[in-house]
Amino acid sequence: MPYEPDLLLVNANVLTMDPRRPRARAVAVAGGRIIGVYSDKPDTPAAEVIDLNGATLIPGFHDAHNHMIGFGLTLRETDLHVSSLDELYARVTERARTTPAGDWVVGSGYDVNKIGGHPNRDVLDKIAPGRRVWLKHTSGHMCVVNSIVLGDLGIDVTAPPVSGGRVAADPSGRPTGVLEERAQELLGELTQPYPVTAMTRAIAGAGERYLTDGITSITEAGIGDGQVGHSPVELAAYQAARDQGRLHVRVELMVASEALHELAAHPGDDLDFGLDLGIRSGFGDDWLRLGPVKIFADGSLTGGTAAMSAPYGPVPGTTGYLQAEPDVLAATIVAAHRAGWRVAARALGDRAIDVVLDGFAAAAKAYPRPDARHRVELFAVARPDQVMRAARGGVIAVPQGRSGGELGDWLAAAVGPRRASWLYRQRSLLDAGMVLPGSSECSTAATVPLRGIHEMVNRRTASGAPFNPAEAVTAEEALRAYTYGSAFASKQEHVKGSIEPGKLADLTVLSEDPTAVSPARIGGLQVLATFVGGELRYAVTR
Repeated sequence: MPYEPDLLLVNANVLTMDPRRPRARAVAVAGGRIIGVYSDKPDTPAAEVIDLNGATLIPGFHDAHNHMIGFGLTLRETDLHVSSLDELYARVTERARTTPAGDWVVGSGYDVNKIGGHPNRDVLDKIAPGRRVWLKHTSGHMCVVNSIVLGDLGIDVTAPPVSGGRVAADPSGRPTGVLEERAQELLGELTQPYPVTAMTRAIAGAGERYLTDGITSITEAGIGDGQVGHSPVELAAYQAARDQGRLHVRVELMVASEALHELAAHPGDDLDFGLDLGIRSGFGDDWLRLGPVKIFADGSLTGGTAAMSAPYGPVPGTTGYLQAEPDVLAATIVAAHRAGWRVAARALGDRAIDVVLDGFAAAAKAYPRPDARHRVELFAVARPDQVMRAARGGVIAVPQGRSGGELGDWLAAAVGPRRASWLYRQRSLLDAGMVLPGSSECSTAATVPLRGIHEMVNRRTASGAPFNPAEAVTAEEALRAYTYGSAFASKQEHVKGSIEPGKLADLTVLSEDPTAVSPARIGGLQVLATFVGGELRYAVTR
């Protein structure tokens, strides 16, 4: 060994995710990077030696699709993960009692499929008199507000049309308070921009929670503008968190496509669309960097706004809708690709996936670029031909393993038996030669990778019914997805995702080996410690 390690982790069950050396017993760290992987304790001094007493050491989890600021904000909001409307109303009532008149009562996490419908605008007026009420659906793709907020927006009497979204109305045309998809952006004039201090606090709070789950890095799935943005200077909050020592995990930032604009660059540079100064995917360092540009192709399955080729859901004739016309979506993909961006297009329904894959193909034909590594976020209802087309095009699909456990009963019923085998594929992606990432779409609910791995393996709904079980993967494959697979999706597999010399010393210690316990026990395993850059950032206190 050329020099003394800063840290030596010994007596460990090391799962490296390196196929050339899948298991080891000890790891040496210096300068924030791994400098050695050993079959036994090496005969070398170290500044610090930690005996893991047989615990399992893995690469730190990377959540490939996460909404860090959104989740951090919910830590101060009313928790609406409830099982009935009555319980929701009780929580809103309680919060309203301590909220001054005119201020906001904000809650997050309700699910119409669990509580039987959206909260009623008029009931919210009664239980939170004089307060502004804003309740966020668990999907992040719809919300409900009360009459004061509708009045502030000037839409309390009639529901105006919204491109790429909908202000829901009752049969008489009166707004119900439900805002779908891009209609939620109407709230921006009342709630945004968030102050940098508030966003920084949210980043810090979310990061602290992530460390307890063994997460060492995430991909923030949209900043700057549009449905997912909180401020046009959102990146400044991440920089502030880092400057203050409160950026607890490494972050890759997707930039909302709405933030990109025309640039007056030289015509030969292919940089006529992007961010100022020509910065693009890859700008930054190992702690904070720009990732893909985020494009919304459609909405959510639970809200009936995912663009499908045939009707689905409880409302007859519902096929959802695209967020923009197909030619507009394709043009945005091509322009971003031409300017050097990786593209992450969010598409759930098979009709939306077709549009996105068409856009990727057009971009590759017009402006060939090796290993562009574009992504389809969620890829929720994908036909067999779409899986093969994505594989041939080098596209990365980013499904969420936890969706089946949380929503599987409803999803299977909504799409029907013919399309149930298309839902949230995993095995099909691997069989087609694609790299599978692990992700949560954490926004209004905590991200817990061990729970995600559990559901990727077990494929059961909340009721215990099988959820498209043919798409189950092994524990080894699911663990690899949440480590190497997600690093690959970020084009960072050369620095993270496996335990190899030269890579970042981002490491997680588990109570047991998830590949050795029964599948039913995976979700109950414990994170004992989390290291980022070789520094202990979290440890269970005994």
